[in-house]
Amino acid sequence: MQAKKIVVIGGSAAGAKAAAKARRLDQKAEITIIQRDPELSMASCGYPYYVGGVFDNRNALLATPTGVVRGPEFFQKTKNIKALPELEAVEIDRKNKRVLCTGVKTGVSSVVEYDKLVYCTGANAKVPPVAGKDLSGVTTLVSMADTDFLHQVVAEKKASHVVVIGGGLIGVEVCEALVNSSIEVTLVEMSSDILAFLDPQMAKLAANHMKSKGVKILTETALECFKGKDGKLTGVMLRDGSVLDCEVAVVATGVVPNTKLAADAGLTIGKLGGVVVDEFMMTSDPNIYAAGDCVEVKNLITGQQSLAPMGDLANLQGRVVGENIALGNTISFPGTIHTAICKIFDFAAGATGVSEDTARKNGFDAVETVVNASPDKPGFMGAKLLISKIVIDTKSNKIIGYQCVGNGDVSRQLATAAMAIQGGLTLDQLCCADLPYAPPYSLAIDHFIASAHIVQNKIKGRLKGISAEEVMGQISRKENVFYLDGRGPDEFEVLRLGIGEHYLPLGALKGRLEELPKDKDSEIVCFCKISLRGYEAAIVLNDLGYTNVRVMEGGIVAWPYKREK
Repeated sequence: MQAKKIVVIGGSAAGAKAAAKARRLDQKAEITIIQRDPELSMASCGYPYYVGGVFDNRNALLATPTGVVRGPEFFQKTKNIKALPELEAVEIDRKNKRVLCTGVKTGVSSVVEYDKLVYCTGANAKVPPVAGKDLSGVTTLVSMADTDFLHQVVAEKKASHVVVIGGGLIGVEVCEALVNSSIEVTLVEMSSDILAFLDPQMAKLAANHMKSKGVKILTETALECFKGKDGKLTGVMLRDGSVLDCEVAVVATGVVPNTKLAADAGLTIGKLGGVVVDEFMMTSDPNIYAAGDCVEVKNLITGQQSLAPMGDLANLQGRVVGENIALGNTISFPGTIHTAICKIFDFAAGATGVSEDTARKNGFDAVETVVNASPDKPGFMGAKLLISKIVIDTKSNKIIGYQCVGNGDVSRQLATAAMAIQGGLTLDQLCCADLPYAPPYSLAIDHFIASAHIVQNKIKGRLKGISAEEVMGQISRKENVFYLDGRGPDEFEVLRLGIGEHYLPLGALKGRLEELPKDKDSEIVCFCKISLRGYEAAIVLNDLGYTNVRVMEGGIVAWPYKREK
């Protein structure tokens, strides 16, 4: 039998994984990778950390765990895969099953024939079509060339002020890299909050941490154009006419699937602009598969198609493709729940599943949420703070979303939640989940399980919660609300919200009842540092006959607005 000819267009995450998996399952196949860039199998999620000097060896972004660079020689010798960098695929001839190519540097044309083709062209940076975008100093961070440029800017101290356009994952990570290199950074975000995958309260908490580290954040601010002189960037003009002087601007406004080659070949492109694939990652042509940032995938919670340009998903999809082109359609990629996390200085911020806002927009009309603030482990083991928000569909009683920020172990909380969502666990199951416990790693009741307990109390009517955002709304409307701070005196003297709250320590509450509103129907909002004592104060007040008592979820540490010291 003649050896199968497998051709992969794109040699980054999905493409390299697909080729390697196909080789493991078919030792006789002729496998070729066509790669436009000079590098192969780049660890693109590591770009900001190389820029920021977390590590200085550029090859670490291109190497195996043992330090061997994944170049053409590596692919040929260790995997018997022919890798052709700096060769651009310019046309897919589906009728004759061949790919027409052009050398990036040489301009020489060539043809590569295939039996099975894998389309892994990734995504391109979404750069606003504004004046000055081609000035020297305006860059993105989606390629090794971008990374090399920014690394040089940092290493050679070529910029004192950098403007980052876009407050998504890459934008936030770039801010940290630059600030840690003693560069002044301004982040410009068109929306009202950074990190769009978070609900507003959680996003504001992340932004507050960035500001505390020296990042200037301008939200609800749009880019007008880039200003320059003699071909070099001198500043960023905003929509209001103001100009931010800078030597470098990093455009991090997202990416768009690179599908031109596929569209020109007549492959089906979805409404979101990605290549349409089935559960086997097969395109509308049964001889062509696609994976990575260029495809649309199913959101497992909403059932809608979505774009999910994440490195882990690209690798998982590539693995599925590699097996299916080698053995036939034997395994599938079910979809995504959009799990994401990023490091923000001493903080981490992440989410899995759907946010409260997304859930309601997609027809989940019976949603309950709770914000929980608590340490990640006992105080005597060096506890760090976690603030999370859990989203429950009360019709199915299942978890459908979870967000977490803080300087504690956010990744562990998200991983637990992601598996709970994918496993379809109910709230009752979450409340009694058997997770690993030892004081160096967690509390006896883990933060995630505590979140489940709190939202269960809320659903059962034992806790009437109110969010920090709702409290701020009350304040702005000057509503007549009695705010009860139940902390101890030492805490109150150091820090308070400054919203006209009444200081009534939990331990002294029953002895100071005369300070409470006389009308038992008056609205009272209780809180403390994390609102555990606020919850207990609410129970006492309910027992005393007060009928309109709520607890501010997350307490003072989850308050994303200005506080009074």
